[in-house]
Amino acid sequence: MADGSAASLKTRVSEAEWQVRVELAALYRLVALHGWDDMIFTHISARVPGPEHHFLINPYGWYFDEITASSLVKVDLDGNIVQDTTNFINPAGFTIHSAVHAAREDARFVIHLHTVNGVGVAAQKDGLLPISQNACLLQHQVAYHGYEGLALNHDERERLVADLGDKPLMLLRNHGTMAVGETAAQAWVGIFFLERACAQQVAALSGGREHVLTAPDAAQAETKDQGRGIGFVSALAWPGALRQLERKSPGYDV
Repeated sequence: MADGSAASLKTRVSEAEWQVRVELAALYRLVALHGWDDMIFTHISARVPGPEHHFLINPYGWYFDEITASSLVKVDLDGNIVQDTTNFINPAGFTIHSAVHAAREDARFVIHLHTVNGVGVAAQKDGLLPISQNACLLQHQVAYHGYEGLALNHDERERLVADLGDKPLMLLRNHGTMAVGETAAQAWVGIFFLERACAQQVAALSGGREHVLTAPDAAQAETKDQGRGIGFVSALAWPGALRQLERKSPGYDV
């Protein structure tokens, strides 16, 4: 059982690994701060620098607002834990995240959520609609993957990776949302924009689809190009997100 604490690993891992641990723990705390966690379920992972193809994921049974840099569990691509720890991981989380990390060199951070609004849009036949500015910025960056049940079947990994392609965002049908990024900042801003677009869509459709205004084609084309600037926005937003954590959820970086 998690007790909300873990012995510090700062002096027992490389400086590069520790930095990734701190950034990944920050992502967990940010998701909890926004109310996007799902008790002990869903996952955020990060690749550890180096040739071993190891990555970090949350210990199963810990709430996201308990996660610290030292509590994260290091595993290989076969799901084997490669550090001394009494914690274990969720195999369903391993299936999705290992697939993306193995296939995409740029996917250093992977966020997967089960939010009410994210699942709501993932369950809608037409997916993300161009009815908000956030959706228009993102719609061409969103991939879709059909629901196959709990992600325990390793055969699903090839299909998920094929559906993701080179896109940074995904709606997993009847399941949730996903964002990948070369940096924690990119993954965070990507999931933030996607979750906000999903919430706006659920709110808009609450009045009935026939009353919803779709963005004009010209505006959709314009925002498609503008959406490529999200990487720049992430560099501006990330330091502020960390400052917010220091105020509202300190202690993630131990």
